[in-house]
Amino acid sequence: MALPRLTDARAPLTREVQAVDEHGRELAISIPAERDLTVYVDKRELVTLMTLGAHPEWLVLGYLRNQRLLRSVEEVESVTVDWEVGAAAVRTRGGIERIEERTARRIVTTGCGQGSVFGGLMDEIEAIALPQAQLAQAQLYGVVNAIRLQESTYKSAGSVHGCALFRGERMLLFVEDVGRHNAIDTLAGWMWMNGVDTAAADPDQPFVFYTTGRLTSEMVIKSAQMGVAVVVSRSGITQMGHDIAARLGLCAIGRATNRHFLCYTGRERLRAAPELAGPLLQAAGR
Repeated sequence: MALPRLTDARAPLTREVQAVDEHGRELAISIPAERDLTVYVDKRELVTLMTLGAHPEWLVLGYLRNQRLLRSVEEVESVTVDWEVGAAAVRTRGGIERIEERTARRIVTTGCGQGSVFGGLMDEIEAIALPQAQLAQAQLYGVVNAIRLQESTYKSAGSVHGCALFRGERMLLFVEDVGRHNAIDTLAGWMWMNGVDTAAADPDQPFVFYTTGRLTSEMVIKSAQMGVAVVVSRSGITQMGHDIAARLGLCAIGRATNRHFLCYTGRERLRAAPELAGPLLQAAGR
């Protein structure tokens, strides 16, 4: 089957407002342009997402993928986004089986803006088989440095999360949104549309998911569902995120800034090179 037809309804990421600083000066500053997007699947209202609107069609596809409502991008005939009415219309080729039953129960997540996922968050954990993958410590530092150099809405306007997909230390796509869940869903949608096969990757040039947000259970699960065995965050990890990552054998790395990081789980997937971290500074008197 052919890939779905998509509109290209990108929206402005920021808007200018007036603010007063601590010195009483009036300034023109940029802030993220958050907007609502209601998703309809075969004319049935499914969910309303709060988003920047950078890549709304990929966001919708990734949302359907990560909610486990669709198994293949070929099941979608088209995604049409219209910002005048704040709606995304998804037309499938054969409908979504038992959609009412599968979307009846929601779980409120830890995402920004209180995101939600449909019930059965843990249902498919045991069926996930992650690909062989090892990340060298030098590659990890390359990932962190690439994020540091990346031009972003966060640098100009703040108040957003960023996520990126890497192959080794080469960045494939960088996405920002008001919540990290939207950002990872957008990556998932892009992967679908571009036929990215994580199972066929060179184990020494693994796919790496990077997020500025913390590694919660749902972020770990979504990364695993995408077939990405290494996740990196500049923040930390929650207990449930840690437990699931350990069960999956996923390499979860947090607090990754400059040369510092903590590998919480899956350390066998990290080819350590401690000498790259520089000298270990000892506390005074020790």
